[in-house]
Amino acid sequence: MSRIGKLPVTVPAGVQVKVNNENVVTVKGPLGELSQKVDPNISVSIENGTVELKRAGDEKSQKAMHGLYRSLINNMVVGVSKGYEVKLELVGVGYRAEVVQNSVLDLVLGFAHHIYLQVPPEVKVEARSDKRSNPIITLTSNDKQLIGQIAAKIRSFRMPEPYKGKGIKFVGEVLRRKAGKTSSK
Repeated sequence: MSRIGKLPVTVPAGVQVKVNNENVVTVKGPLGELSQKVDPNISVSIENGTVELKRAGDEKSQKAMHGLYRSLINNMVVGVSKGYEVKLELVGVGYRAEVVQNSVLDLVLGFAHHIYLQVPPEVKVEARSDKRSNPIITLTSNDKQLIGQIAAKIRSFRMPEPYKGKGIKFVGEVLRRKAGKTSSK
């Protein structure tokens, strides 16, 4: 049995979990509503404030789906109850970020042009620039998959380089730095 799949998902107070006939799990909470279609070989049961998943057989694909869908349902429960937050830091001289109308993120990353990114309405974006510190972009949402995808997209515009550490990195991320050239004597 899958170590992750066999763990029950505890449902906190204020969160409702429903499963319909087409095996679609809907989670509703104070921060919104999320739904996920589950593979037909995985059965979902809700009892006593917990969600349990069971698989039909022991095939390799069913074992893989067992843990996957348990993690997805757990991420939905945590998302609608607490939410998710990702912080990105812009490291580099002249790097700026600001939010303009209708959730459009304007990035200045050392290129000859500005980069504009339309952020989906499910994700709230905030850009903060304090004096003598690097600009911070904060993303908040109830959907872990979507917020991770948006954060990866923003980071891909200027990946952190290993010599000076310039680029967009996650707050708290430790970069592996290289020594660079040494002058000969």
